[in-house]
Amino acid sequence: MESDRALFTRVFLPHLQQAYRLARWMTGSAVDAEDVVQEASLRAFRSIRDCNGANPRGWTLAIVRNTANTWLTRNRRERVPLERGSANDNADDANEDADFETPETALLRKATVEEVRSAVDALPVPFREVIVLREIEELDYRQIAELAGIPLGTVMSRLSRARSMLFKALGEQQ
Repeated sequence: MESDRALFTRVFLPHLQQAYRLARWMTGSAVDAEDVVQEASLRAFRSIRDCNGANPRGWTLAIVRNTANTWLTRNRRERVPLERGSANDNADDANEDADFETPETALLRKATVEEVRSAVDALPVPFREVIVLREIEELDYRQIAELAGIPLGTVMSRLSRARSMLFKALGEQQ
């Protein structure tokens, strides 16, 4: 039987960077994200035997999400905007080889990283959460529904509304 430490190393640690990135988006601060990931790591280690191994990434991100929500509730009511130069600074890499460009992709291509970051940061938490999980963490709708504990239809609805709010905010900035 695999030790708890070996299981934790195999299941949780490979997703540590994604865990940090999610915590960073949710808290808006590198320091706070580190606190959240540390607390999530402890929670994960304590419950490592509960992970069925089917989706270690989803299990890890669910723990981080829940820990971040608890941390935010306990430590502050309002979220601080992300600092400049945060994780995912490569988000400005445009998809230049696309054959067909929609108005939305054209708008995103023209927007700066800071404008996109600010627009995402301004979204209400439920919408920011689904957009980050889908577009940054690249989870599918079913994984987001399981992770967030919401129906699949709610994921689709929130994602649609989040995208609309982003495009509206970015359009007003242009």
